[in-house]
Amino acid sequence: MSDNQPGAFSRISRSIFHLLNTTRKIIINLIFFTIILIFLVALASDEEQIKIPPSAALVLDLHGDLVEQKVEVDPMEVFVNEALDQPQESPEVLVQDVIDVIERAKNDNRIKLLVLKPQGISSASITKVKMIAKAIERFKSSGKRVIAIGDGYTQAQYYIATLADEIWLDPNGWLLLDGYGRYQLYFKSALDKLAISQHVFRVGTYKSAVEPYMRDDMSPEAKEANQAWLNDLWTQYKTDVAARRQFKVDNFDESITTLIDKLEKADGKIAQYALNNHWVDELKNRHEMNSAISEIVGSDEDDVYHAIGFRKYLKATAPIVPLVNPNKDSVAVIVAKGVILDGTRGPGSIGGDSTASYLRQARLDDSVKAVVLRVDSPGGSAFASDVIRQEIELIKEAGKPVVASMGTYAASGGYWISAPADKIIASPTTITGSIGIYGFLMTFENTLEKVGIFTDGVGTTDLAGAGITQGLSKGVSQIFQLSIERGYQDFIELVANNRNMTLAQVDKIAQGRVWSGTQAHQLGLVDELGDLDDAVSLAADLAKLDDYQEILIEKELSPEDIFWKNFFSETAQFLPVSNTVTTATPLDSFIKTLKTEFKAINELNDPQGIYAKCLACEIN
Repeated sequence: MSDNQPGAFSRISRSIFHLLNTTRKIIINLIFFTIILIFLVALASDEEQIKIPPSAALVLDLHGDLVEQKVEVDPMEVFVNEALDQPQESPEVLVQDVIDVIERAKNDNRIKLLVLKPQGISSASITKVKMIAKAIERFKSSGKRVIAIGDGYTQAQYYIATLADEIWLDPNGWLLLDGYGRYQLYFKSALDKLAISQHVFRVGTYKSAVEPYMRDDMSPEAKEANQAWLNDLWTQYKTDVAARRQFKVDNFDESITTLIDKLEKADGKIAQYALNNHWVDELKNRHEMNSAISEIVGSDEDDVYHAIGFRKYLKATAPIVPLVNPNKDSVAVIVAKGVILDGTRGPGSIGGDSTASYLRQARLDDSVKAVVLRVDSPGGSAFASDVIRQEIELIKEAGKPVVASMGTYAASGGYWISAPADKIIASPTTITGSIGIYGFLMTFENTLEKVGIFTDGVGTTDLAGAGITQGLSKGVSQIFQLSIERGYQDFIELVANNRNMTLAQVDKIAQGRVWSGTQAHQLGLVDELGDLDDAVSLAADLAKLDDYQEILIEKELSPEDIFWKNFFSETAQFLPVSNTVTTATPLDSFIKTLKTEFKAINELNDPQGIYAKCLACEIN
């Protein structure tokens, strides 16, 4: 009996495995053939193509973060999320797509009204919204109205809403403006309790990027610097909103006492407070909003106003082929967005090698006469930053002017790659400067000792065996510090040589301190205040171009990538679109913050461990 048991067990195991494997294949095949079927139906059903009503409202129902370059995402993952009605973890909306949609709608006789519905927007910097604002102003110049609607508005969403002729808010909605702040988690005591040794090497009085691992609070120097640029951004926000809403800048309730007093007069109703304070023009529930818009564009048999959403209008009006003439003089735009890392990276982050390759492509292309580097980065690897810097120098040597255009951020490494440009243009609200570098290393010798694990051995030099399981010797620490000091000297020399300043002048405004674009302009760190359009125009002027086209140089998709991207894109349009806005709970936000903090440490890959990155640039 016992001799037969192994054989019986083996047969049962094989049967179970065969059943599971067969089931797996059936499920995969069903999914595959379902996708194929949907795709074929999509191709065959002309009557199902997107139709724009003859009189309609274009609804800018944006969902996600406003960005200038999307993070590379697997199209299969996007399709599956849409098929299962699951939201993306961090959805993004391309600013240029928004601008293109508004521009097309301006000249589209079918579009009678632009409806701003910003409730799905997670984050939107003033710098990016200002780019969209120019398109909306052009839309208004055509005589068409713009109305903003919402159940409520966050501070960023409200800034977008103020671009409208009228702002409507639900009577039970919310709208409180809490200003700007820079608050972050500090880990020193936690690391001490875990017996993790922190080895920090930095230069710069204000280089606060590593403070969370050295302290349990923000240093006085960091508070001073952060308060200065935060005040500048808040002043810009108030000035813009006050001008659009036609009230005084002192109408912002920065005192909690004033806010409570006004809320009491509104009987505790935040929407009524918003109306009393002239934040909004009318309080309307969803039915009333629908009826009012229907009077402008008409409604269908279900009494829903005629409309087309952002995504559908973008797809319906996109040009069939790119309008690029290979024989025409061009100004090339290269986007450097995200953290600067060593090596090759996809869109949404900056690889030293990959970004340098885009710059090299522009240098070797005879039709490209000038280059605009659009920087939207808090920095990162010092080594990767210098790889990019070297390629910019080669473009200039080839006789092609380079203009750096600063977006939301262009700090630390972001400034490093901007400095060699012939001209630098920043937005007034750009967060820049932070000229300083640091090195950071954790070792775990004390943590391991607590559980009885030790490192020992022999080597032929004093450097042999150095690693995270042993503490740093005084000599190794000195080598790190000397490297950091040399790196800082290289940084300020780079700035001095390119900004026509002395080392002493640069050092005085460097020291890792963060500045707003307005402050940086006053200090000579940037040449002009403006946006990407201004940078392209300036680059064309420097190249003495009268007739030119603007082209974007970015990662080229392989034929296989293009096929699958189009495949899933075509198929996804026949899936129901969910407009549900998910709001993160405080616990969700806290966990996400923790994950972000540790991911930021883990992804840094400078070969020498030297970084020019501004963590203080992130605002709350």
